[in-house]
Amino acid sequence: MQSRIHESELYKNIVFTDKETKTVEFEKCSFINCDFSNAVFISGKFIDCVFTECNLSMTKLTHCQLNNAVFKDCKLLGVNFSECSDFLFSVKFDSCVLDYASFVRKKLPKTRFTGCSIKHVDFTECDLTKSLFINTDLMGTVFYRTVLKEVNFTSAFNFTIDPVQNNIKKAIFSQAGLAGLLDKYEIVVE
Repeated sequence: MQSRIHESELYKNIVFTDKETKTVEFEKCSFINCDFSNAVFISGKFIDCVFTECNLSMTKLTHCQLNNAVFKDCKLLGVNFSECSDFLFSVKFDSCVLDYASFVRKKLPKTRFTGCSIKHVDFTECDLTKSLFINTDLMGTVFYRTVLKEVNFTSAFNFTIDPVQNNIKKAIFSQAGLAGLLDKYEIVVE
């Protein structure tokens, strides 16, 4: 990764743990089975990139641009996406572990989370309008002053959402998920 601009390249089995890089750009690159745990990327760009079976746990993405970044079967434990650039921020997650990540104040309209573990994640003041949580575990996840308009939660589980503290207009829930909207009232639903 000596060069500053990388386009349409494939990276397999790269170990980049505990390393730091600044202002490196990746466009239409694929990363397969790479280990970026505890790495630091500063002001980098990941445009139309796909990460498959990568470990990005505790990776710092300070001022990085994630534009149409796709993560499949990845570990992203504790990643603070709030530190990413807001410019064209767009991500998709498929079968990923995002536990303890943070998306505070991110705009995430139409974001897909499919088959993910999203435990203890912070979505405070996010805009998740029309996003999809498909077969996702949301145990302990924080939704506070979050825009959840038209979000599909029908197959999500273990969530607690306060309808008073969040905008849930036209959000979609299954009957089984209704208990997650009533937790604060300590109502028992059987």
